Amino acid sequence: MQPIAHIASCFPTKFGIPRQAGIVDTPATVIFEPPYRIAEAVRGLEEFDYIWLIWQFHEAIRQDWSPTVRPPRLGGNRRMGVFATRSPFRPNAIGLSSVRLEGIEYSSAEGPLLHISGADLMDGTPIFDIKPYLPYTDSHPGARSGFAPLAAERLLTVECPPALLERIPQGQRQSLLDLLSHDPRPQYHHDPQRLYGMAFAGFEIKFKVNQDSLVVSDIVPLA
Repeated sequence: MQPIAHIASCFPTKFGIPRQAGIVDTPATVIFEPPYRIAEAVRGLEEFDYIWLIWQFHEAIRQDWSPTVRPPRLGGNRRMGVFATRSPFRPNAIGLSSVRLEGIEYSSAEGPLLHISGADLMDGTPIFDIKPYLPYTDSHPGARSGFAPLAAERLLTVECPPALLERIPQGQRQSLLDLLSHDPRPQYHHDPQRLYGMAFAGFEIKFKVNQDSLVVSDIVPLA
């Protein structure tokens, strides 16, 4: 398989990316590779509110694989079968995300651009395929969810001085606050003295977490 597109997103590194698609309305853009920059290829897609992205964990590719992994949801202390998890460390490093299609831009020199929200993909992630989301068959509200029956995130209170927040482009400020409220740290980190740095939209967001409060101490441009 060859990538048909790649993602342009706010996340240059893996740290801080939402744990699942749709948790935070983070904006992103699907940019097609040159052979696929054809308007006819997306004809009719604007009639759908959501799309499926099939993509590659391109920074988690390994030559070997393990039949069990340690899901962060379980604190990293219990092993589960790799096929019972969404771990990136799989025999084939394939990911699947359902994202909202906000619109299609046809005037770009890069061909049609898909503007999406709710993305959980690192900047540059290769996309292998795009399919429309069909609620009558793709949604199963009463289905069991195994060891992850509910959203794991407990929402934090985010304290960010207005002068720091103003350094972030206005259209991305709320996305950043929402993302921080979902606690971007690994789920087994609990040190209130540890200073974290998260790359977002060209900036490094420095913060600490103490119990239910996340405090932003600085926002600086990435070098």
